[in-house]
Amino acid sequence: MSTEVSKASALKKAKGFKKSKPGTYLSIGTTLFGAVSVIKQAKKARGEQDTLQLVDAIVSAAAIATGVALLVRELRRMNSDDVLAD
Repeated sequence: MSTEVSKASALKKAKGFKKSKPGTYLSIGTTLFGAVSVIKQAKKARGEQDTLQLVDAIVSAAAIATGVALLVRELRRMNSDDVLAD
């Protein structure tokens, strides 16, 4: 029983971290890290003249850009909430 309680507590902390400023910064960093593989994929596709892989890389890049934009918006909202709290 105590194991279940500690697991629930750990899960609650993890969810709280995700919505914190450090968690948001970490999410932005990991999302941008995914851009490295997309760049490699795009370079490979251009070298092989593979249009389908290039389109896939472009769509993936758009998804990464959208994800980062959403995270930055969330971060700005957190900052504006802090100003109101003072």
